[in-house]
Amino acid sequence: MVAGASVRDVAEHAGVSVGTVSNVLNHPMKVLPTTVARVQESIAALGFIRNDAARQLRAGRSTSIGLIVLDVGNPFFTDLARGVEDRASDRGFSVILANSDDSLAREAKYLDLFEEQRVLGVLISPYGEISPRLERLRERGIAAVLVDRSGDGGGFSSVSVDDVAGGRLAVEHLITQGRHRIAFVAGSLTIRQVADRLAGARAAAAAHPGVTLEVIEIDALTVIAGRTAGTRIAARAVVDRPDGIFAANDLIAVGTLQALVMQGHVRVPEQIALVGYDDIDFAAAAVVPLTSIRQPSREIGRIAVGILLEEAADPDLPPRQVVFQPELVVRASSVG
Repeated sequence: MVAGASVRDVAEHAGVSVGTVSNVLNHPMKVLPTTVARVQESIAALGFIRNDAARQLRAGRSTSIGLIVLDVGNPFFTDLARGVEDRASDRGFSVILANSDDSLAREAKYLDLFEEQRVLGVLISPYGEISPRLERLRERGIAAVLVDRSGDGGGFSSVSVDDVAGGRLAVEHLITQGRHRIAFVAGSLTIRQVADRLAGARAAAAAHPGVTLEVIEIDALTVIAGRTAGTRIAARAVVDRPDGIFAANDLIAVGTLQALVMQGHVRVPEQIALVGYDDIDFAAAAVVPLTSIRQPSREIGRIAVGILLEEAADPDLPPRQVVFQPELVVRASSVG
C-alpha cells in the first residue's frame, strides 16, 4: 500500500496509461474487462482513493445534495429522506443527511458545511427564519428548496403540506365525535409547522360554539415528551380533563396514549379521543390504533429533489410552491 497513491501511481503499477485508469474509474465500459481487472487490482494493492471533491471541482458540478431535517429520529423525516434518496439516486446524485435537532446553531453549522463542500443544492426543513442564509447559498451557486415548510413568497421553492388545513381536519373530526373540551399538545410553537397546525385547530374550535381549545406546550416533539403530557392529563380530576386531544405529531400522540392507557387508566377513546399527525407506520400499530392526519412524506422528498435539480441547472427559474392537502385517517383512538 502506498500512502497518498495517485492515478499516475496506479497507471505505473498496472502498466497502463493515466487515461486508461481514468476510463476505468469513470467509463469502465470503454476498457477491456481484463484491463479493468488489472487496474482494479492495482487500486486495491496501492490503497488508492479517488478524490471526488477534486473531480467535482474540475467538472464544476457536484454530485451531492444536502438534506437538513428537524429530527431524524422522527419516522416522518426518515420517510421523507427515503423519498429524497430514491429520486436523487435515480438521477445519479448522492444525499448527505443532517439533523438540526430543532437547534438554530446546528442548523447554521450544517449550512456552513454544505457551503464549504459546494454541494449542488440544499433541501431543508428549517427551524428558524432561513431566507437570508439560503440567499447566500444561492449567491454561491448552490440551489435551495424548503421541504415540509411553505416558502411564503420568500423567493425560494418549497414542497409542503397545508398544515392549517390539517389542524382544522383534526379538530373538526374530534368535534364530530362529540368532543367539546379539546387540548392541543405541542412542541415549541416557534416551529412553523406546529404553529400552523394550532392555527387550524383554533379556527375549527372557534367555528363551533361551546368548544374550547386548550394548548399544552411541551419541550419536544417526541414520545417521551408526549408521555409526560399524558401523565399530567391523567392526573387531573375527570371533570378537568379534555375529552379530545390533538397531538402536534404522531410521536407525541403515541407517548400521550401510553401514559393515558398504561399509567393513568384512562379509556381511549371512551373518555378521551386522540388524533395525531403524520400517519407514521407506528400509528396503525399503537396499542390503540391511532387516528392521524396523513402527509405524503416520500412524495414530498421526491418532488423536492426534482425541483432542486431543475433550479440547479437553471437558476433563473421562478420559485414554485407545491402544497399537498392532508388526509384524515380514522382509527380506533378517536371513534368508539
